[in-house]
Amino acid sequence: MSTCATASRLLTEPLAGTAAPARTWLLIEQPGPWGADALTSSHLAPAVGRALGAAAEGTGVRVALIRRPGRHADCHEPATQRIFVAHTAPGRSWIRTTRVSDPASLLELDLGALGAGEHGGLWEAYEGEPLALVCTNGKRDRCCALLGRPLAAELAASGGTEAWEVTHIGGHRFAPTLFVLPYGYAYGRATAQAVKEVLEAAREGRITTANCRGRSAWERPGQAAELAVRALTGEEGADALDVTGTLGAGPRWSVTVSHTDGRAWRVEVEQGAAEPPRPESCGRALGTPARMDVVAVTPLP
Repeated sequence: MSTCATASRLLTEPLAGTAAPARTWLLIEQPGPWGADALTSSHLAPAVGRALGAAAEGTGVRVALIRRPGRHADCHEPATQRIFVAHTAPGRSWIRTTRVSDPASLLELDLGALGAGEHGGLWEAYEGEPLALVCTNGKRDRCCALLGRPLAAELAASGGTEAWEVTHIGGHRFAPTLFVLPYGYAYGRATAQAVKEVLEAAREGRITTANCRGRSAWERPGQAAELAVRALTGEEGADALDVTGTLGAGPRWSVTVSHTDGRAWRVEVEQGAAEPPRPESCGRALGTPARMDVVAVTPLP
């Protein structure tokens, strides 16, 4: 039986506008096995995971677990766990980091403020390599393990890369999937060479758009609209474009994309259905996932 990733690739399903929306990400290092719902089925205390998930609802913060690539022997818990919190809005992207001995202390965070991009001097500023997060949770979808784990291992072995495995960034059928911080762009059908190019660009404050799914700071119509303007203009600056307005509701939106130099565009986006039916995730019934189709891009006076 064909995997969901194979079916999506063969059917050339478009990637633009498929990133998981989240303006801020809270990433918790948690070695060992992960279940399908990793926040409540890993070595993280289920009560803590459940409480963090509930606290994040409606704040714009997405919580995920991370671990270093490689074998994950279920032997012991680390004395401290690395924590990252990252905001992805254009021009206001940042990453803060710390280590904690008890993840329950994260329940004291003001997730509402973090979701709005206000860290208030929390922890330490992270100024290292861009974070490369590869989805590898095979308990959620086998494509993520089969395709994601080798990619994460290769990135880690190549050196000079801050590579992590992550529990879930959406879009199993686009595996291997990649998420890059601080800018928050997601990619699908990633290869090691493509990831190296993505990370080199991120180091220089640029964005590569090949196989890009969109910036998580925006909802799906905005993601597709911004990528369409990049395709039209050739703009590579990570923070050069912003989604400054969205009118309408599905299945059609009118999105305003603005440039830091004063230019702006109106982008018409329609929601369609990816045909023919295909598995949105391995083991599930065939479906027609939503796609974001850009039907017009008009410069504004």
